[in-house]
Amino acid sequence: MNEEVFNLSVRKFLKSFGLNAQHEIEQAVEKALARKAVAGTDKFPAKITLQIDRLNLNVDFKGEIALG
Repeated sequence: MNEEVFNLSVRKFLKSFGLNAQHEIEQAVEKALARKAVAGTDKFPAKITLQIDRLNLNVDFKGEIALG
């Protein structure tokens, strides 16, 4: 295994995920605010699941997203 190639590949995947996930969250929050389904001071529990079938990897990461 080439460590440099592996590390760059993982970082590229995570960067792409991070940017896309943030965009999706921002859109969902904007829609919820427009519907008045949430307040601008709400906090939301969040969970991300990392799954890589060929590695038998399935890990949940939990956190919180605060609007204000």
